[in-house]
Amino acid sequence: MMLLLKIAFRNILRNRRRSAMTGSAVGVGALALLVFGSFTTYLFSSFQTNLVQRIGHLTVFHSGYFLFGAGNPTAYGIDGYKQVVDLIANDPELKPLISVITPIQSLVGIAGNFEGENDAAKTFIGIGLVPGDRDRMRQWNEFGAGRVYAPDDRFKNGDESRGLVGGGLARILGICAPLKLANCPAQPASTRPLVANAAAPPSADITDLARRDVPADTADSADGMPRLDLLSATAGGAPNVVSLRVAGADLQGVKELDDNCVAMSLGLAQQLVYGRGEPKVTGIVLQLHHSADRRIARARLVTLFKGRNLDLEVRDFAELTPFYVQVLNLFGSIFLFIAVIMGVIVLFAVVNTMTMNVMERTNEIGTIRAMGVRRRGIRWQFLVEGSMLGAIGASLGVVLAAIVVAAVNHAGLTWVPPANSNPIALRLDLFGRPALLIGAWFGLVLVATIAALIPANRAAKLPVVDALRHV
Repeated sequence: MMLLLKIAFRNILRNRRRSAMTGSAVGVGALALLVFGSFTTYLFSSFQTNLVQRIGHLTVFHSGYFLFGAGNPTAYGIDGYKQVVDLIANDPELKPLISVITPIQSLVGIAGNFEGENDAAKTFIGIGLVPGDRDRMRQWNEFGAGRVYAPDDRFKNGDESRGLVGGGLARILGICAPLKLANCPAQPASTRPLVANAAAPPSADITDLARRDVPADTADSADGMPRLDLLSATAGGAPNVVSLRVAGADLQGVKELDDNCVAMSLGLAQQLVYGRGEPKVTGIVLQLHHSADRRIARARLVTLFKGRNLDLEVRDFAELTPFYVQVLNLFGSIFLFIAVIMGVIVLFAVVNTMTMNVMERTNEIGTIRAMGVRRRGIRWQFLVEGSMLGAIGASLGVVLAAIVVAAVNHAGLTWVPPANSNPIALRLDLFGRPALLIGAWFGLVLVATIAALIPANRAAKLPVVDALRHV
C-alpha cells in the first residue's frame, strides 16, 4: 500500500498545473460546503436558543389544548397545577434535567387606553407568567449563539400590576410617548378611530367595569407608567376587567405578534381569567439544561402522567413553532443543493484529470502490464491517485474554511435572526460540529474516488499489445 501511495504522489507531481487545478476545484467545493454549513449550523443554534429562551423545550398542556385550545384557552386549564409542578420538579429522573419549570396562562381580550384625549382599544393576545422565571429562562445559552439578556427590572416578581406590551400594540394604543419609544409615530388625528377594533365595546363600558372591579390604588399611574384596562371573559363567561401598568414595550420580531402581545404576571392573568374562582394555568413550561435531553424528558413525562392518570399532554418547541421546522427544512434543502453542485463539479474535474492521465500514460500501462501487473493493480493505482487528489483538495478547503470562519468571527459582524427584533453577533460554527467537518471531507474524497473509477476501469481494460504500440 505504501508503494501505491508513493507512485500516486509522484504521478500527481508529474503534471503540477493540472493537479493544482483539480485540487483547487475540490478545495473550493470543501470551502463552500464548510462555510455555508457553519452558517447553517449557527443559524439553527441561534434560532433554537431564541425559542428555548422564550417558550422552553417542553410544555405540558391539558389534553386537547394543542389542537383546540387557541379558540378558548380557559376551557383547557390545568387543575391543581401546583401539585403537577411539584410532581415534575421532584421526580428523580426529571429533576437533574430541568433548568426551569414555570406555569403560564394564555388569554385573549381587549386592551383599552382611556387616559388621554383620544380613547383607543384593541384586541390582544396575552400571556401570564412568573417574571423571575422569565429572567432565568432568558439566561439559557447552551450553544453560545443567543442574545445575552440582563435581568429585566421593568417586569419582576412582587408587583403583579406591571406588564409589558409589544411595540406595535403600544403604537396603536397611543402610549409611545410615556414609554419613550423611538421610531414610534403617533397616529394622525384625522384617521384615529374611537376604538381600534370594531368588535370592542364602548370605552365607557370598559371604564365602568374597571372602576368597579379594579382597586383604586392599582388604577392610578402615579409613577408615570401608562395604564391599560384589560377586558376578557372569565372561565364562566362573565366579563372581567383588570388594570395593567405598562412598564415597557418589547419588539417581538413578528408584526402580528408585535401588534397584539401583552405580557403580565401570572397572578394578574389568573385574576382576569378566573376572577374569584379557582386559578388554573394553560401550560407548564420546562426548560432543560441540554436540548439533547428532550426525548428522554418527554418520554418520562408521558410515563409519569399515565401512571398518575393525569389528562395531560406534552409538546416540544418544534411543534409549537412550525416556522422553526420550516426554516430547518429550507436551509437543509439549500445545503443539499449546494453539496450536489459541488459534488458534480468535483466529479467532472477529477474525471477529466484522470482521463488525461490515462491517455498520457498508455505506454506505461502497457509496460507494467507486460511485466505482470494485473488489471486490479492498474485499477488500484488510479483509484489511489484520485483519492489522493481529493484528500489534498479537501484538506486545502478545510484550511481555507478555518481562515474564513476565524475572520468572520473576529470581524464583529451582527445580524437579526428569524423571529428576532434585536441584532446579535454573527458567528460561524465550524469546529463545534465535527460531523460537518468530517462529513464534508470524507464526502468529497469519496466523490473524487468514484470519479477516478471510470478512467481507472478504462486503463485496466486496455489490451497490452495496443497499449505498448500506442503513440
